[in-house]
Amino acid sequence: MLENFANSLVTIFYAYAALGALFAITFLTIGIARIDHEAKGAGPGFRLIIASGVIALWPLLAYRWFTGITEPPPQKDPHR
Repeated sequence: MLENFANSLVTIFYAYAALGALFAITFLTIGIARIDHEAKGAGPGFRLIIASGVIALWPLLAYRWFTGITEPPPQKDPHR
């Protein structure tokens, strides 16, 4: 039973990573310039550096891209 759970967990992880990789290909070519105007002229080195983060955080980035959020949320801590 524990082996089935572990196999399911690994399968879910692989599916998440595969979806993230597919999203990253599209996002790094088209979407990044739409949600971050500073990254508009960024070269392939920058895109390669952030690719692993895009794969890991793809649900958050997909939400921001598809809802049209282009600015980061305001900082709400005592240092502001």
